[in-house]
Amino acid sequence: MKKILLSTLVIGYAFCAQIAFTDAPSETARLNPGENPNAVISYHSSIASAKKAVVNVSTTKTTKVKNDISSFFNDPFFQDFFGEFNFKVPRQKQKKVSSLGSGVIISKDGYIVTNYHVIEDADEITVTLNESSKEFVAKVVGSDSKTDLAIIKIEGEFTPIAFADSSKALEGDVVFAIGNPFGVGGSVTSGIISALNKDNIGLNQYEDFIQTDASINPGNSGGALIDSRGALIGINSAILSRSGGANGVGFAIPSNMVKEIAQKLIADGKITRGYIGVNITNLTKDQKEVYKNNEGALVTNVEKDTPAAAAKLQRGDLIVEANGKKITSANDLKNLIGSLAPKSKVVVKFERDGKILSASLVLSELSSTPSGENTNLDGLRLQNLSDELREKFGIPKDISGVLITNVDEKMSKLGFKEGDVIIQVNQKEVSSIDEYQKEVRKIKAEKRSPLIWINRQGVAMAFVLKN
Repeated sequence: MKKILLSTLVIGYAFCAQIAFTDAPSETARLNPGENPNAVISYHSSIASAKKAVVNVSTTKTTKVKNDISSFFNDPFFQDFFGEFNFKVPRQKQKKVSSLGSGVIISKDGYIVTNYHVIEDADEITVTLNESSKEFVAKVVGSDSKTDLAIIKIEGEFTPIAFADSSKALEGDVVFAIGNPFGVGGSVTSGIISALNKDNIGLNQYEDFIQTDASINPGNSGGALIDSRGALIGINSAILSRSGGANGVGFAIPSNMVKEIAQKLIADGKITRGYIGVNITNLTKDQKEVYKNNEGALVTNVEKDTPAAAAKLQRGDLIVEANGKKITSANDLKNLIGSLAPKSKVVVKFERDGKILSASLVLSELSSTPSGENTNLDGLRLQNLSDELREKFGIPKDISGVLITNVDEKMSKLGFKEGDVIIQVNQKEVSSIDEYQKEVRKIKAEKRSPLIWINRQGVAMAFVLKN
């Protein structure tokens, strides 16, 4: 490469500054369509086969229509005036709602991968091929909300898509998004890979997204993101948008993760994940000055009676390697552990007091541990607080408790809302799902109604959990 030295006279000084510029390689050739007036630059042949494997997915689900009159009569201010007077309020109505999405055929015998949110709670799933008006009734084989993936199946013989190795994808690679945007049928948009390994987006529990500026719109969910050869590089999942339309920031689940989850769902119908028992976060700028390693997963808490506790891991340990794989972030460790089955053996290396130590542990099953995993209790979906959840919901570190992530109709009427943090049951402060459940059970056993204290955006309030 040529280096050009530029001398600049600086007025008032008796010396010259020198700046070295680095040149890009000189041009050798340009692809010029004008050299052949009959030639058109096109990726048609690359996308033709892949487009055949992308299908339209239509779902129908039954939902309850909120009755505004019922809400009025259930308002606490109304009840303060009229007490327990029995008003005849019309029942909630039910209606069927249809929605559209996309899917990708991954086997000759009709297995299709799509997004979990496309088929979630669906009563009926209908699949239509892009090049045919024939409809197929699909059945759900398995789904995984934590990665937003699902497998459905239709009967027949089909042309499956070819999988690319997403670990070899690079920023700047040309890609195409194929799907069913706005229900208009099979469509193709183009762009590049804008970024790789995107996490902490807040969409899924396990995130390792490919970011693209190829237009992804409502209805594209579950469709294919392919490379310039026509090979599947990812499953389109979500967009960041203020208007609801494509703003050039779309996310796809990498094909390697899709393949791994699909194989497990087809084999078992569900995903069972290993569990280590630690809360982890990334190093801050200040913390990097304390540790010799600048990357890793920092342990912020070790739960009792878990594999991590048995291996004597401690708060402050910086995990830098697991099963020979370098760990550069909390997401690296979370995704690695989540990809392993319960009872898998894991050797972790970590920094403690400037020394690199190692520990061997056997994973337990995620769903059977007192972890931060979602748990349904009395119509409340609860989750133990973690640094990730605190950041997502804006919960200060000085607040301890249990996060409410979903509320059913009954509990909503009592006053509970998503995002509330349960901080106390009667006079007992609680900091985990186990503690909350233990206190509620004890009070109910005494045939009393627990008083549940919550923190809502810095304000404490209490609701009675009626037996």
